[in-house]
Amino acid sequence: MSLDKILAISGKPGLYEIVTQTRTGAVVQSLIDKKRITVGAHSNISILSEIAIYTLTEEVPLKDVLKKIKNKENGAPTSISHKDGKDTLEEYFFEVLPDYDEDRVYPSDIKKVVQWYNLLQKNDLLDALETSDEDKDTSEEE
Repeated sequence: MSLDKILAISGKPGLYEIVTQTRTGAVVQSLIDKKRITVGAHSNISILSEIAIYTLTEEVPLKDVLKKIKNKENGAPTSISHKDGKDTLEEYFFEVLPDYDEDRVYPSDIKKVVQWYNLLQKNDLLDALETSDEDKDTSEEE
């Protein structure tokens, strides 16, 4: 499973996995409670593989930020909660991504990244961070 199949839906908590596409949208399954819902094309959907975090020099793909968190935590859940205070969240994120742009990356964004990492970790989807790179490498070599 790659991050191309994992979605964040505006106004809905957590992350969703695409089950199938329909003419008018998609059927998705929640990573929190495994419930399936139908989302239409009008819904504000973000695919995790297309999200990036602002740094002072460039935009870092979310996949790379999640890998850094995974390395910091040795594949375990984060040592902080997404419900922790602003200062705790910013301090943690500064350890993960020292040059993130504090003016454009809000505490609410950091909360989402921490929550998403923990959801992916809980559902054993962190391996997707590694395999998506390897898949691209092997297809480029062929």
